[in-house]
Amino acid sequence: MSISQAIEKVEARYAHQPEFVQAVKEVALTIAPLYDAHPEYKKNKIFERLVEPDRIIAFRINWENDKGEVQVNRGWRVQFSNALGPYKGGVRFHPSVNQSILKFLGFEQIFKNALTGLPMGGGKGGSDFDPKGKTDNDIRRFCYAFMRELHHYVGKDVDVPAGDIGVGSREVSYMFAMYKNLTHEHGGVLTGKGVGFGGSLVRTEATGYGAVYFLENMMAAQNDNIKGKKVLISGAGNVSLHAAEKVFMLGGVPITVSDSKGTLYDEAGLDQQKIDWLKKQKDQNKPLADYVDVYGGEWFAEQKPWQFKGDIAIPSATQNEVNEDDAKLLVENGVKYVVEGANMPLTAKAVDYICLHRVHFAPGKAANAGGVAVSALEMSQNSVRQYKSFDQIDERLKLIMKNIHDSAADASQKYNQTEDGYIDYVAGANIVGFKRVADALCAYGILN
Repeated sequence: MSISQAIEKVEARYAHQPEFVQAVKEVALTIAPLYDAHPEYKKNKIFERLVEPDRIIAFRINWENDKGEVQVNRGWRVQFSNALGPYKGGVRFHPSVNQSILKFLGFEQIFKNALTGLPMGGGKGGSDFDPKGKTDNDIRRFCYAFMRELHHYVGKDVDVPAGDIGVGSREVSYMFAMYKNLTHEHGGVLTGKGVGFGGSLVRTEATGYGAVYFLENMMAAQNDNIKGKKVLISGAGNVSLHAAEKVFMLGGVPITVSDSKGTLYDEAGLDQQKIDWLKKQKDQNKPLADYVDVYGGEWFAEQKPWQFKGDIAIPSATQNEVNEDDAKLLVENGVKYVVEGANMPLTAKAVDYICLHRVHFAPGKAANAGGVAVSALEMSQNSVRQYKSFDQIDERLKLIMKNIHDSAADASQKYNQTEDGYIDYVAGANIVGFKRVADALCAYGILN
């Protein structure tokens, strides 16, 4: 079966899962040169095998809220591929969570994890539970109930979940407590734990910092640098604010952040004091718009950040937040680099548009791999019962992001995807990640 035929089969079978189909097509369309060069991949039907998860675990979660009312939510764990190591990927708590979203995230995670060069497979999980507006006791009881169901299917050498949207250190700690209670084990089964009881330094910063480290390497490849550049960032969560922090540390000027209610614009730029204030504001679930009363700037209700002039965009909120019209705004406003801080924040048409206009583009599976890379380092620290310093982990993160950049750029060149200095990072990243997994599967035969 050819790649095009495989795509048609996925589109027909999963037409009701648009996010998953989008992720599959993006990979399929870019690995064709690699697939053609390796007939053993076609013979072993590697692509057809990888688009089907090893298993999807679905379960009901019963829990009781503060009012004594019984609540019922749905939960899933999609274990996609363990060709390179234990399944590894976050857990997301958000009302939008469904199988399509988790399958797209898990499919992307296979190749993201492969790109790090660390021994991890790909998976993802979550629930349609909405933590917004819930008390700490509600969240604790839900996390306990979620892990009561999930613990049967995870383990430090089997499947290692982590945090994601709606799941931070607090939620991971609650889930870890229940896991220990049920299994009598204190292992590295969850990453993103608190520092001091198994967590790693830099894990909180890793995804945002890593995206900016990837950006640095992209810009260096174009004989450019971040100093003085205006940076548009969407989102105001962990990834967004740490990306803004690293941009500021390196001499760039982050001028926007956003949330579901609108966009904050500060032409003077966000410095460390302002970013620290934003972190506290979001931790306390207070309005982002309050910033204007403290530091000035402007608040644009129900608007996105892409209307402002800038040099760099780092969309870091959620999937498909940047559509084709937004992409046109980015090009019109002079943006030369787009780095995906979130997972697949650009629609397929948005990616096509900015690439057509030769905007340098870093896909999420490469640019935001810093988080899972440090998660793998946390797993290693748990295994040897030792902690590394902040600087040690940060230096390792920089090196991993440089290696991801360089391997993607080299693959783009090798498979004739680079044209007049314009590097196709989408093709490069997909080719590198896919080859690492495909070679392992060919070596295994047909058991994986």
